[in-house]
Amino acid sequence: MGIKEELGKKIKRMRLNRGLTQEQLAEAVDVSQRTLSGIEIGENFVTADTLDKIIKALNTTSEELFSTTHLKDKDELVSEIINSINYISNDPEKLDILFNVVKSLQKE
Repeated sequence: MGIKEELGKKIKRMRLNRGLTQEQLAEAVDVSQRTLSGIEIGENFVTADTLDKIIKALNTTSEELFSTTHLKDKDELVSEIINSINYISNDPEKLDILFNVVKSLQKE
């Protein structure tokens, strides 16, 4: 998968996570919904100006948008999760929060 597709998928994922429709984000960025759709499916490459507007509209940073941690393989992700759990294992409040997150994910 190329950079256009990866970036487009990340923009779409972030848009959905923030509860925005394509129409809402397109309006905030001042592009047509068709243009935004093309960006999200990797058909259109985003200009620097539009990318800056997308970052602001999604209330994110370029570092988060271009992060590739989502590209890690399953074993690497599991290992990092286990390391994080071990790190917070002595903090009952954080463990309780993590437990509630895990339980809510199991319901999906």
